[in-house]
Amino acid sequence: MNNSDVLREQNIGSLLWKFSLPAIIGMLVNSLYNIIDRIFVGRGVGSIAIAATTVAFPMMILLMAVSMLIGIGATALISIRLGEKKPEEAEIIIGNAMVMLILLPLCLTGIYFLFSDPILIFFGASQEVLPYARDFTHIIMMGSALGSISMGMNNFIRAEGNPRMAMYTQLLGALINVVFNYIFIFKLGLGIKGSALATLSGQLVSAIWVLYYFFSGSSILKIKLKNLKLQIPILLSIVSIGFAPFAMQLANSVQNVILNKTLMIYGGDMALSAIGIMISVITVLFMPIVGLSQGAQPIIGYNYGARQFDRVKETLKKAALAATCISVVGFIGIRIWPTQIVGLFSNGDLELTKMTSQAMIVFFAMFPVIGFQIICANYFQAIGKALQSTVLSLSRQVLLFIPLLLILPHFWGIKGVWLTAPIADGLAVLLTASLMYYEMRNIPKKQRIKESNKMDLIDQT
Repeated sequence: MNNSDVLREQNIGSLLWKFSLPAIIGMLVNSLYNIIDRIFVGRGVGSIAIAATTVAFPMMILLMAVSMLIGIGATALISIRLGEKKPEEAEIIIGNAMVMLILLPLCLTGIYFLFSDPILIFFGASQEVLPYARDFTHIIMMGSALGSISMGMNNFIRAEGNPRMAMYTQLLGALINVVFNYIFIFKLGLGIKGSALATLSGQLVSAIWVLYYFFSGSSILKIKLKNLKLQIPILLSIVSIGFAPFAMQLANSVQNVILNKTLMIYGGDMALSAIGIMISVITVLFMPIVGLSQGAQPIIGYNYGARQFDRVKETLKKAALAATCISVVGFIGIRIWPTQIVGLFSNGDLELTKMTSQAMIVFFAMFPVIGFQIICANYFQAIGKALQSTVLSLSRQVLLFIPLLLILPHFWGIKGVWLTAPIADGLAVLLTASLMYYEMRNIPKKQRIKESNKMDLIDQT
């Protein structure tokens, strides 16, 4: 049995565990990039450096959005094509996606360097923070294509049924980042530039690892020269499916810009540092759920393509239950140890610790239901329903969060900023539940159509 065939035949529970555990570990490790940057610069440079990385974060999200637009969009198509027993078409998709994973980040980098200071100021940098943000972001942008390749193409490894290798890619990059952060900041005294160089080093090693996997003959699907020629229909298919996570990340970037500017009005650089710490905490808590959804995606996509709808429903239910458990555990941890968590970043700054600890309690109030929302949005993406996936992915960060962020602080000041998240989360879950109810009612109809086709085939024979 090859790696892709197990998606059709193996027990769903063990299959979800097999695919999700490496993805969860990989996503947690991948999240360490930003978290380690903030911990090291917070302790090695100061709170002003945390604010600088917060200002740079929207630009980093844009790079991630491009990687997800191509990487996740192509991954969903690859899983479906493998389920349909069309490996040649899957290889064409990989070739086209690889080219775009290089071209799009380079275009974004060119735009950044043409308008770097206005962009960083627009993202919320004060005159005090700007030099630090400039030093950090310049280096990050120079390695944009490396990060795109390592993140985007790593999804392809998982899609062909090798989640363990995908995990190794992320582990390797994060380990390099940790070691080099310590060396560059504390041993060589490079400050915030050292943190950016450490991130760049980790991305370089990860990119080399991914490319070696595909070009060394280890992969099932091959990268062939003839498939590197861009085909518009394939690109449109990739973009249509990948648009949901792309739009979500793009919205996340817009959200962070508005959030930074609002916090500068109501709380100054201290509030900017506080949200930087909370973003790191959010990342740690979200990544296991995102990893679980990535582990479920090829299982759902393959079996949907193979018309095994009972397996699709079982995967969805088990993934949603596991994601809810993860989000509940994260919520409890924040409630019990808010000061200790913030202390990892603040290096004894009592004012920063107090502000961030109090804000976290409010900001994460609805976190227990977020796992369900993320899994369901990913479900629609996995089966190629781009519209529903896009609506659900944007609901928390654009349709709800941004309007609330523009309104609530006028009434409650900085507390209104913190209240925005739980209100948006609760409303997004209600919308998600409504769409999922309709979808689950239609799946039995698809199952009956499949069974009817089988009976017709038997009658003909």
